[in-house]
Amino acid sequence: MWWQRAWYAAKVRPILWLLLPLHSLFVLISSSRRWLYQQGWLRSYRAPVPLVIVGNINVGGSGKTPVTLAMVDYLQRQGWRPGIISRGYGGSGPFPLLVDGACSAHACGDEPWLLQRRAGVPLMVAPDRVQAAQQLCQVHPEVNILVADDGLQHYRLQRDIEVIVIDSRRGFGNGWRLPLGPLREPPSRLQQADFCVRHAHTEGSYDQFAYQIVAAAWRRVSDDAEVTGADFSGALVIAGIADPERFFTTVRGQKIAVAEYRGFADHHPFSAADFADLEPSQPVLMTEKDAAKCRAFAQPNWYYLPISAQFNDEFWRCFDARLAAVTSDSKRGNSHGN
Repeated sequence: MWWQRAWYAAKVRPILWLLLPLHSLFVLISSSRRWLYQQGWLRSYRAPVPLVIVGNINVGGSGKTPVTLAMVDYLQRQGWRPGIISRGYGGSGPFPLLVDGACSAHACGDEPWLLQRRAGVPLMVAPDRVQAAQQLCQVHPEVNILVADDGLQHYRLQRDIEVIVIDSRRGFGNGWRLPLGPLREPPSRLQQADFCVRHAHTEGSYDQFAYQIVAAAWRRVSDDAEVTGADFSGALVIAGIADPERFFTTVRGQKIAVAEYRGFADHHPFSAADFADLEPSQPVLMTEKDAAKCRAFAQPNWYYLPISAQFNDEFWRCFDARLAAVTSDSKRGNSHGN
């Protein structure tokens, strides 16, 4: 959308200044709301198990999904029994919705569908993250730690560890908050998080809180079969994510002779009509999140690329130390303050 492109332009475009009154109102309301939760004047909920928030301060994606998956995978390998809660943006519900293998991306949203499919842990979706946490702990009492995909600004839900994912490619745009810019909260908010993580673009260079994106083998959209040696020449590459260029850069790195790149809005509800102009022989390459919505009408030469986030050992040592400090406090349950 044009205003999202304007947010990430080098300078604030003059037309955006018309939104300055709304920006001031947003800052006043959002800042006051957080202060009221911090002071305990607004009621907040503390889950019966530790809760890790993976979020961002920008509108749109910044890499939260692979980071969430990395968190869940690590916790499982350490003997924890994690569950995931998510808003389920774009899903039709009804909410709260327990996501399992039979749930469609249309019902739960593309990101929860991908998370459940990859992680295989209990996952509850609801716009009200407090309700999601309560329901998941009730239905799956074996879960002993929660990971929230997004929800950094959902202050009614208390959190034990905050992990903020920074959009290292687009940064903070023009630096203004909504609707004048892309920020939900100011960059100073990063100083209050337990961890700030970003994608390290230079291969092999691990900074302390940087992660590498590692691509797996391409898979066929229609049946998930892994493919090797397929000819992708002349492919159409699509991406319905917040920053399509991020996926396009990954594809370019594979030296594929691409015919066309098409970016769509985040969470675009793909249908067969979006591909009506294609020749049957033309390959289509897409993200795993987009594949969730294309499977029903995908052709045999349509493929998606699974990706994973990998952190260095130093990050996990710091994470373990913070988690140990959290779990040493046995007092849990409902509370009015943070």
